[in-house]
Amino acid sequence: MQLPEAFLNNMRPLLGDELGDFVKSFEQGERFSGIRVNTLRLSPEKFPELAGDFVNIGDKIPWCETGYYYTNGQPGRNALYHAGVYYIQEPSAMYPAANVPLKEGGNVLDLCAAPGGKSTQLAARMNGKGLLVSNDINEERTKALVKNLQMAGVSNALVTNETPNNLAGKFPEYFDTIVVDAPCSGEGMFRKDEEAIKHWDSFGSARCRQMQDGILEAADSMLKQGGIISYSTCTFEIEENEGAIDAFMDRHPEYYLIETPKIGGVEGGIRPNDRTMRDYSLCARLWPHKVNGEGHFTAFLKKGEEPAEEAQGENDEAAKAKTGRRKKKERFRSFRRYESRPLEIDDYYDSYMTREVPEGSYFYMGENLYYLPVTPPDIDGLKVAMAGVYTGEIKNGDFKMSHRLALTMKPKDFAYRVELEAGCPEIERYLKGETIVLSGEGVKVKVFGEYVRKEALVEERVSEPCCVAVNSHGRSFVLGLGAIASGTIKNLYPKGWRRFT
Repeated sequence: MQLPEAFLNNMRPLLGDELGDFVKSFEQGERFSGIRVNTLRLSPEKFPELAGDFVNIGDKIPWCETGYYYTNGQPGRNALYHAGVYYIQEPSAMYPAANVPLKEGGNVLDLCAAPGGKSTQLAARMNGKGLLVSNDINEERTKALVKNLQMAGVSNALVTNETPNNLAGKFPEYFDTIVVDAPCSGEGMFRKDEEAIKHWDSFGSARCRQMQDGILEAADSMLKQGGIISYSTCTFEIEENEGAIDAFMDRHPEYYLIETPKIGGVEGGIRPNDRTMRDYSLCARLWPHKVNGEGHFTAFLKKGEEPAEEAQGENDEAAKAKTGRRKKKERFRSFRRYESRPLEIDDYYDSYMTREVPEGSYFYMGENLYYLPVTPPDIDGLKVAMAGVYTGEIKNGDFKMSHRLALTMKPKDFAYRVELEAGCPEIERYLKGETIVLSGEGVKVKVFGEYVRKEALVEERVSEPCCVAVNSHGRSFVLGLGAIASGTIKNLYPKGWRRFT
């Protein structure tokens, strides 16, 4: 691997005698692969037993308690991946979202979110509480972001496809936490993608820095007092890391750095210039010759402190103006919200589910019915790719559940459930959209929690909606929906998600 000479010249003053080891990590170093367990599905401690059937699971990733190293295998082809049990992610990239402080029940923004690694990680930590807004400016990449959030069973997310400035116009001082994984010159990609080396000169630090400055300005306008920005890149350039942060804090002196965890070889940041007095050892640098990962930079910036109620320093008119702005954000123009959920949903749950109907907001956008566990914000005028969970449709007085809503559930929530044993051929058939026969190998059926004779379902000509789940080592996870009918399972796996090889 031939690294650009200009890149090496930039790294020489930062690394000194370590430059040789740094270069060797690109030329001879071992690449590390990571899997992050989705705790909306499973606790991390229980994962190695399941994963051992298809990959070699190694040590835990030290800076992410839900992450594991792995070798060999194709985890992206396993049914547990399609059930959202885990996400495949480069180990260093897990650092920011694993460690940024979150306020319980708070509003979180992932500003440059596609393809969804950090968003699914944040959603798991939020555990269905508060609101996650995941945004990306690229329309094609936003499609992958939507699918990954849906596959992970996330119920409390909005996905937008906007510029940071357009988003800022809708959410003034709205978020408690903003995660910025900024576009950068991408040197942390060199080892796994040699194309990144070829394009490094044309996508230099000066151009990236311009974008980074604009993104940080937009983030500032959307962050509450007392909130936190997580700023990260996969570059080693000081101009795009500590330099960008230092310039931002010069413009916004109300911000200050807070500590990032130092574990597993993670080191502090570097002073970007001689004049700054800020302590950049509070930042995190993941160097590829010192950690088991490709490299990353992360800084956590706090925006002042939440003022005490009696010392807010506002006159009555200013307070009223702020209240007015808040009320304005509670108007719903782009969708119709139900004061109480449609009765057809309750009827469906009474017949086919073993759990209560989820509490929250039910609303229409166009012809589609959606659900959020929290009150939706005003999203009128924004390009919205996903508004909470698409729950399904109501036609002729009947509710029909969507695949997306099913993925937010557990198999035990369904009155009728078809279990496919991990590794059985019927799983491949299901993921390809083919019909499953009840007599197939590795197929079991539970009705209201009890296994039943498949022959009885054929004899009685039962026709009922069901969940299709994968069962691995006695643990079941929802793959999607089907309908039991005359000895077969009608396949309701979404056409756009089906596998053809």
